[in-house]
Amino acid sequence: MLFEDQASSANTSNDMPLPERTRPKQFDQVKGQDKIWAKGTPLRSLVEQDSFYSLIFWGPPGSGKTSIARLIGSTAKRPLKCLSAVHAGVKDLRAAIESSKQALARGEKSHLLFLDEIHRLSKSQQDVLLPALEEGLIKFIGATTENPSFEVNAAINSRSLVFKFEKINKDALTEILRQACEHEGVASRYRQKLSEQVLASIASACDGDARRGLNLLEAILAGSPNQEGLTIELEHLKGFEHCLPLNYDKDGEQHYDTISAMIKSIRASHPDAAIYYLAKMLDAGEDPNFLARRLIISASEDCGNANPHALNFAVSAAQAVHMVGMPEARIILGQICCLLASSPKSNRSYLAMDAALAAVKENRGIEIPMHLRNAPTKLMKEWGYGKSYCYAHDDLEGARKQTYLPDALKGIRFYEPSQEGFEMNIRQTLAARRPHAD
Repeated sequence: MLFEDQASSANTSNDMPLPERTRPKQFDQVKGQDKIWAKGTPLRSLVEQDSFYSLIFWGPPGSGKTSIARLIGSTAKRPLKCLSAVHAGVKDLRAAIESSKQALARGEKSHLLFLDEIHRLSKSQQDVLLPALEEGLIKFIGATTENPSFEVNAAINSRSLVFKFEKINKDALTEILRQACEHEGVASRYRQKLSEQVLASIASACDGDARRGLNLLEAILAGSPNQEGLTIELEHLKGFEHCLPLNYDKDGEQHYDTISAMIKSIRASHPDAAIYYLAKMLDAGEDPNFLARRLIISASEDCGNANPHALNFAVSAAQAVHMVGMPEARIILGQICCLLASSPKSNRSYLAMDAALAAVKENRGIEIPMHLRNAPTKLMKEWGYGKSYCYAHDDLEGARKQTYLPDALKGIRFYEPSQEGFEMNIRQTLAARRPHAD
């Protein structure tokens, strides 16, 4: 016999929210948690053998903690009691434990207690579980969105196996939404269909939260004309702009177009345009670490030696973004974006690198001049390695007069500094220090 709290058992009609109606009924229907739930993983094996005692599920909202817990309960062939610490207290926990204790006294299996939001109970309230876990009076699953190391009683942690749930990735979430559209209760109620673009857009918008995605899916179906054969496309969803990134796809053309627009705005020293495109991507849920990496590239490629500090600033910004995370990371990204866009620009070092690589490919096998070679052994010195090398710190003028490129490349200039920013200083320095052809 299965029994759950009244809130979950009283409403079994189509009035139930879509996430409740479409919870997986079989192990293989679970999507997005393959690291801990795929066939052969420890959690899956423990459940299939009914050989676990106390489990803690830790992960973000909508990652499947409750769905897997209820799935375990429905297949464990033992009574399931579902409680939420939002409204359950010590009295409810004691009642569930006593019920299981009485079942054991009758020679029956112990009950499975699922306690959602366990972190909402105080440490002293959580203590009521300890004797039952110690004596094996119940099997227990606790779920939390908070780190159990801090929010769950240490004694409970020591008696439990903790499994970390990850955010559901976009592909798995799109599949969950697609399956929900095919669910009997949905298909019989809504006659229209959702395009793959809409499904992908919902998956992008809900940031790994399946519950949020399913609720949004149902809202779109309910808010669209319920016409047989109608396929809902992105252009039909103008009322959902605040919910969906209708004009931005993190994996598609908009992704590349928008990042391109930001970089080109930085390159042309248009900070207003650059930060607009940055804001557009952040609003659409773009990974802030990806944006930080692109800004590092721009610092070197576009600012270059016209502002040699730009690269240090960009790297520091990327480290700060990684440490801080959103939403505060937007402040750091905005600062470095404006700095790079307002900085002097030069791509001469970037061009020099590509020109040098081209020369390497075109001149395979040319040898390094003998006087520049390392001579760590007596034999190599006898062969002429390092002979006549002029040490620049002892004789700068003599060192300048020596050749450094291979003979096949003598006289070539890969790096020609611009007259922008600090690179003007480099240009003047080199003009004085490399008057002779290599």
